[in-house]
Order: sequence, then structure tokens, then C-alpha cells
Amino acid sequence: MLKKLFIFTIISLIISTTLIKNYTKKLDEQIFSLKENINYLDNVKELVQLENDYLSSPEKLLELSNLYFDDELNFTSRKNIKIITNIDQLNLENFSNNNE
Repeated sequence: MLKKLFIFTIISLIISTTLIKNYTKKLDEQIFSLKENINYLDNVKELVQLENDYLSSPEKLLELSNLYFDDELNFTSRKNIKIITNIDQLNLENFSNNNE
């Protein structure tokens, strides 16, 4: 009887060890996946932050404006800016004549 109890204990220990090992392996895979996702998101965040910092300074905006648009951009006052709430308010005839 003692021998059977000893064999049963050994077998149950082996089975429990196998189950625990498989469970921890799955947990390790999930942890690795989450860490990779966090690293990716950190990289994206850094790139977005760099882009924001680079483009948000007024000196950089003026420099880029001069570099890419030369004399195409004109300053206008706020009074001259109209808010369009409906597409029908656009006057596309003048727009097409200005581009030619």
C-alpha cells in the first residue's frame, strides 16, 4: 500500500510540474509579446514627439515655409479669413482661375 501511495505521489508531482511548466511558458510568451508591443509604442511615441517638437517651433515653421513654398504663401489678417460651414459656400470658379 505504501508503495502505491509513493508511486501515486511521484506521478502526481510529475503531472503537476508539467502543467505548471506549460502555464509559465504561456505566461512568458504573453509577457514577451506585451514587452514588444510596449517597445513599438514607445518608438512611435518618440517619433511623434520628435515630429511635434521639430514642427512646432516658429523658427522651424518659417524655415520650412521658405524652403518649400518660397513666395506662394501670403500673410492675411484674421478678419479676412472666412469660416466655411457648407461646401456650397465655396467659389470654385475663382479658385480654378487663380491656379492657371
